[in-house]
Amino acid sequence: MSGKNNPWWWIPTLYFAEGIPYFIVNNISVVMFNNMGMSKGDMALYTSLLYLPWVIKPLWSPFVDLIRTKRWWVVAMQVLMSVAFALVAFTLPHPSAELIASDATPVSLFTVTLVIFWITAFASATHDIAADGFYMLALEPSDQSLFVGIRSTFYRLSSIFGQGILVVVAGLLETRLGDIPKAWSLTLLGSSILFSALTLWHIYRLPKPASDSKRKTMEGGAGQIFSEFIRTFRTFFQKKGVLVALAFMLLYRLPEAFLVKMMNPFLLDPVSEGGLDLSTESVGLIYGTIGVAALTVGGILGGVAASRWGLKKSLWPMALALTLPCLSFVFLAAFQPSDMWIIGSCVALDQFGYGFGFTAYMLYLIYFSDGEFKTAHYSLCTAFMALSMMIPGMVAGYVQEALGYTRFFGFVMVCCLVTVLVTFLLKVDPEYGKKH
Repeated sequence: MSGKNNPWWWIPTLYFAEGIPYFIVNNISVVMFNNMGMSKGDMALYTSLLYLPWVIKPLWSPFVDLIRTKRWWVVAMQVLMSVAFALVAFTLPHPSAELIASDATPVSLFTVTLVIFWITAFASATHDIAADGFYMLALEPSDQSLFVGIRSTFYRLSSIFGQGILVVVAGLLETRLGDIPKAWSLTLLGSSILFSALTLWHIYRLPKPASDSKRKTMEGGAGQIFSEFIRTFRTFFQKKGVLVALAFMLLYRLPEAFLVKMMNPFLLDPVSEGGLDLSTESVGLIYGTIGVAALTVGGILGGVAASRWGLKKSLWPMALALTLPCLSFVFLAAFQPSDMWIIGSCVALDQFGYGFGFTAYMLYLIYFSDGEFKTAHYSLCTAFMALSMMIPGMVAGYVQEALGYTRFFGFVMVCCLVTVLVTFLLKVDPEYGKKH
């Protein structure tokens, strides 16, 4: 592992770059649109729709494999996203302070921004497909195992950077400039410059493995690929217990799907509107840094627990870990504390529980995917995983506007009963996932 092809030169930066557009499109956009006065219902709906490319990416993943090389797709998508971030920075609308304060900034004002974010989302989803494929082609199997933890670590670091550092920077600029739109334009411009630097690095540093050659069109061409995709799709829905499996995939995370979409607006909104009135930089620190760290620790401990207990014994402890910490937001909404330690502890508790409870969900996706079309079926499972967050997120803002924050978080606790129900219905092999 020496010289230009040393994986240490490109794996950390590749997976750091994989995370940045995802978190900008799906997380930073929530804070930005909220701070620029978009209504909660519109903000939640349109930012959730941006999630759609990750839901449907299995539809075009075979063509990424057929056309050009994985390296070409990685670099091309990074160039496109670098340009897109710059375009958002220069075209971001500048509503007046009075319009922002009214929480009635029309969505039509952000049409260009949303279109560019939509393009970025498709590019990012395509980049995910290509980067994961390139990882397998550029590394020997032994190195793939060695670097799987490294890639996960740098993806988590991109989460802290995207949800934490960038939000903190935007918040500090908001305070210093007294101009919210300009603060976000500068933040996104900085993101474009950083991403352009990563792109240039990958143009130079990504290896060119012989196995990553232009794919020869298989006999029958695109028609054959489509036929194989239909067969994969059909066999997925013929699996035993598929209806219960789909219910679990779509509903296990229902409470967190509602909660996570409104978490940042709740932390940001003034006390008079039921929020906690935190500054943007405080939200970046509490949710984007402390919260992500707690989520990561929860996920690690969840993996350790699952390997000892197996999936079946893990289900109930993890389902409870996912649901019960939602009570911390019922407490925050009811008492609206101003102490940062209390708020940070509640967010950390919720995110730790989510990280721990999510382990059972991911393990079940692998369990259900097992069989002849393991890779393709897992890809379909992840599409339903994305859909499980997108659909509740689309209506979360309207539900919050109708109920207010206190009753909204009470509604989230009612949704926890759905998690309990789908967990009860699930049947798995008692020995699956247990380390012997």
